[in-house]
Amino acid sequence: RAQPGRSCHQSPDSGVLNKLACPGFADGFEIACRFRSHLLFLTLKGEISAARQFTLKFAPSSEDSMQTDLYTHNENNERGSLKLWRHAMDRPIISVENFRKVYGDFVAVSGISFEVRPGEIFGLLGPNGAGKTSTLECLEGIRRPEGGTLQIMGVDPSREPRKLRDLIGVQLQTSSLPANMEVGEAMKFFCAYHGVPPRYELLERLGLQQKLHNQYQQLSMGQQRRLALALAVAHKPPVVFLDEPTAGLDVESRTELHELMQELRDDGIAIILATHDMAEAEKMTDRIAILLQGEIVASGTPREITATGSGLTKVSVRTEASVLEKNGVGFPGVAQRLLKEEYVNYFSTSPGPTVQAILDYIESQGDKLIDLRVERPSLEERFLEITTNGGE
Repeated sequence: RAQPGRSCHQSPDSGVLNKLACPGFADGFEIACRFRSHLLFLTLKGEISAARQFTLKFAPSSEDSMQTDLYTHNENNERGSLKLWRHAMDRPIISVENFRKVYGDFVAVSGISFEVRPGEIFGLLGPNGAGKTSTLECLEGIRRPEGGTLQIMGVDPSREPRKLRDLIGVQLQTSSLPANMEVGEAMKFFCAYHGVPPRYELLERLGLQQKLHNQYQQLSMGQQRRLALALAVAHKPPVVFLDEPTAGLDVESRTELHELMQELRDDGIAIILATHDMAEAEKMTDRIAILLQGEIVASGTPREITATGSGLTKVSVRTEASVLEKNGVGFPGVAQRLLKEEYVNYFSTSPGPTVQAILDYIESQGDKLIDLRVERPSLEERFLEITTNGGE
């Protein structure tokens, strides 16, 4: 058995590995502990009986260090301990395999599979009715799947709800609190549910520090969404689900939220982001999956997704006399021409020759160039291409 009181001391932000040997186990069995931004990542090496479980308890040993005690436990162990997750950092924290969800005769999700790793923002994209909400609700334990397997840190969301609740934080697309509940009371309530101290610094970070004694009904829509996000991450869950988190937010609030998301990712938190904002998905996500009629029709990094499209580069031109709008002249490599506001947009397979020919033509017509933009295809354009062409 592992010896009670066996411990290691490590500076929380040093990033150095400490290893604990466990007498009584197979030779070479050890646990490696790595601290990063006050989160503990664990790696197991060696064989262990499936019946054995462990708990790590934390106790501050100084202002800049932490003590970790290792011992065995059973399912009735006291609340507040951290069950050891037997996964290395390079393994998935969320695993979905052949997931299927059916409502009567309607197949909402048809056998999709994907994985999310710690410290990754994974975008779940798709038009309305594509199966995003059904997927999220099953991962959050709200609904039960009709087929396949879903796991979060080895926990089945539909069968182990008590284990799941401290592993995830959820910001729903539409949520509400009692109208008369104050902002400070909401933070106390949610933190008490998870057994952690209130985190008022989150309210300050999200611009709600002056609203502690305001009732929920007195908040603007943007403030309500910021409060929902603070409550979702207050217990420091390893997995966070964000459903349209920036809807209704002003520019400053969106920037604060994006910075917070990046900090969570840097601290090893896995985030599933469901959004209709393609610019947000392209900026924030590490990988994405595009759903269409219950199936994943494209997946990869945003750059990989855009690169698999038609490969056309957009050349946008605006001139003083608008000679390009008046004359529908063709240019080398141009596959499509569109007028939008005061710009003529050319979609080209050979942007170099296209730009040169356009500039020569403008000069020959005595017109003057006001603006010229050359842009690679955006995720939004590729998304529209995929969804309008049935996934191709």
